[in-house]
Amino acid sequence: MNGANVVTLTTDFGLRDWFVGSMRGVILSLYPKAQVVDITHEIAAGDVRAAAFALAVSYRCFPTGTVHVAVVDPGVGSDRPAVVVKTDAGFFVGPDNGVLSWALREETVHEVRRIENTAWMRQPVSRTFHGRDVFAPVAARIAMGMPWQQVGPVVAGFERLAWPEKSQVLYVDRFGNAITNIRTKPRCVTVGGRSVRVVDFYQQGARDEPVALMGSSGFLEIAINGGNAAAVLGLRVGTPVEVD
Repeated sequence: MNGANVVTLTTDFGLRDWFVGSMRGVILSLYPKAQVVDITHEIAAGDVRAAAFALAVSYRCFPTGTVHVAVVDPGVGSDRPAVVVKTDAGFFVGPDNGVLSWALREETVHEVRRIENTAWMRQPVSRTFHGRDVFAPVAARIAMGMPWQQVGPVVAGFERLAWPEKSQVLYVDRFGNAITNIRTKPRCVTVGGRSVRVVDFYQQGARDEPVALMGSSGFLEIAINGGNAAAVLGLRVGTPVEVD
């Protein structure tokens, strides 16, 4: 698969309504050869940090040249900028509210441009649905090889979400696994006032035993074999985690 043909979508739109389908339709109307891949649309409404994390731990799975679109946009319709960021991995497109920034933390950024060219947008542009009218058509045009510099002027940088300095839960997945910001395997873990055994995979823990392990995201996670660690241990985003 040619990465230049691939467009990924990460949103908080869910699948109940027409929002995601409309974005896909705009992309395919402009570029029928596009390969549109959904990373996730089940981000909690307005949770920019969760979307930033989901994009950060998934974008490397795609071919070089992929166009990554992330739309979790509480400021839609306001004067918040919209940007395209070019890196060695490909292009990142979205509102300039930090949603792209965790994926860009370890990337070499070559250029950032503000999306201002109305000719690249679907008209009329809705004040409430930039995913369809701004980000989807821009992504399609980049994927089809149009000169991406036409989107708008170069800007100095982009909004960055602060990466937590202290060890803590960063994301809770649908299984209740609490994923932390810890990248190395520790010897001892304490969370919620409870010591948690460090293992290599889930079933090394006894049934219903809380364990800690390096997950597929590349970060330490707290899990329960056959259970929901977040619910049982009362874990949520921001819960402190102590390691040796």
